[in-house]
Amino acid sequence: MSQYKEIQSLEEWNSALEGSADRPLVVFKHSTTCPVSANAYEEFTKYLEHDSGSDTDYVLVKVIESRPVSNQIAEDVAVKHESPQIIMIKNKEKYWSATHWAITEAHMRAVMQ
Repeated sequence: MSQYKEIQSLEEWNSALEGSADRPLVVFKHSTTCPVSANAYEEFTKYLEHDSGSDTDYVLVKVIESRPVSNQIAEDVAVKHESPQIIMIKNKEKYWSATHWAITEAHMRAVMQ
């Protein structure tokens, strides 16, 4: 089972982005007030429960509570902000992303395995 780390500062984001040069990084942008985001979060955590501890780093950003981090992610990887949103980053660049109801365990498994 894989774990995610919540990031709340630009320093944590910059470190995670730098790390994507060596290991894939998956960012889950979550709105704590949105039912669609709550559903996507459930799908994300189900995926992590069945992930066999891959060589991927996982981070969660609460978009309301950590707005500067969320905005910087959108700028750094050139992906328009939406939430919920999942972004896979390799070598500091977007590899894949999905939003809203497209965030499912099956979709993540098909792309990220």
